[in-house]
Amino acid sequence: MAEQDDAVWLHTGAQVTIVELARASGLGEEALRELVEFGALVPVAVETSEWCFSAECVVRVRTAARLKADLELETPAVALVLTYLERIQRLETELRHLRAQLTAPRR
Repeated sequence: MAEQDDAVWLHTGAQVTIVELARASGLGEEALRELVEFGALVPVAVETSEWCFSAECVVRVRTAARLKADLELETPAVALVLTYLERIQRLETELRHLRAQLTAPRR
């Protein structure tokens, strides 16, 4: 896999096509379609002829590309790991929020 050194600034409300997502991540369109099939990626509009994704997916698919390359994982395993990583991130955010409530001075 070629190194992805290109910096891209995307507004979180922006959308990217599957072609742009493939270019940004280094993953092929077929691998991206498999990630959709396994539920790791969700297109914004499935009904259209070309899938579009939230720009937030760029980080997710770059992580998927690293997992696939570094750990030599197959696409189903990548999808599972991505799901677990997202769940861990949500739980850590919730934990930080709860800790902040506990340490906040009471009025």
